[in-house]
Amino acid sequence: MKLRDITQKIFPEAGSTPKGSGLFASVDDLVAQRRYAHEWQLGRLNHYTSQQAGDVKSAFKGRGMEFEEIRAYTFGDDVRDIDWRVTARKQQPYTKLYNEEKDREVYVLLDFSQTMAFGTRKELKSVTAAKIAARIGWQCLKNKDRFGCVIHAFPQDLLFKAQHSLSNMMLIFQKMEEASRGLLEQKVPESSLKNTLYLLQTAIKSRAIVFVISDFADFSDDIRKILAMLAKKADVTCVNVFDCLEQKAPIPGEYMVQDGGKRLVFSSANKVFRKEYETYFAQKHQQLRDFCRQFHLHYLEEITGNCH
Repeated sequence: MKLRDITQKIFPEAGSTPKGSGLFASVDDLVAQRRYAHEWQLGRLNHYTSQQAGDVKSAFKGRGMEFEEIRAYTFGDDVRDIDWRVTARKQQPYTKLYNEEKDREVYVLLDFSQTMAFGTRKELKSVTAAKIAARIGWQCLKNKDRFGCVIHAFPQDLLFKAQHSLSNMMLIFQKMEEASRGLLEQKVPESSLKNTLYLLQTAIKSRAIVFVISDFADFSDDIRKILAMLAKKADVTCVNVFDCLEQKAPIPGEYMVQDGGKRLVFSSANKVFRKEYETYFAQKHQQLRDFCRQFHLHYLEEITGNCH
């Protein structure tokens, strides 16, 4: 049975869902990310906690299937693993070590705050973020890892426990579409990732892999503290999603912007304005990079348009 047939069997409406055209992340858009899953290679952790079989080599040394090394026998080693040939040659006991294979617990925190409903070329930041989450999900399915997701959305956050299940992932995709549509269909109040990060922290097990996908418009001291605590428990990657217009001022001219009922006309012709505009962005992102370096989080960037 083909993947599309499985998808339609789980969610019959998914096959007829129109593509989001960059405004929202449709189920079809997210299913299509399977072809790009190889671009997200999940890093190896120092420890794994799951006892289920998987395709990733564990740092645990035990009676696995793949040979790791031969070393001098120490108290507590399994006598069944003694290499008698090496032992006879060295005149002291040596033992074989094997890699156990265990699956990983991978979580994505997907930020659908109000600021993510912005984009000038190709698609909104919220759509780019959802596609990244989908690629990670497909990579997990391929690796036999367990994929979970926390969606920061209005009116409440959504938590999906990590599972190695296509049906669970398709349910997550459906909720991603609903949440990304919600950003367009209603006035979403400004909200913080603080409670969402707390929810994620209680959901994950020790040494899980976590991707926080956001524009980090809210990078308050509370957010920093929770991320730092999360990094002690999990292998965390901050994926910074931004639009090219946020990075670089538009070409010289007059522009009108609107935020709710407020309108503002500004000129981008002034060189000082353009310099300050780009400096503000650069400083903000350097702060995030420095924070990640200080507290041992990984940092990645994803842009929603071509600035050239």
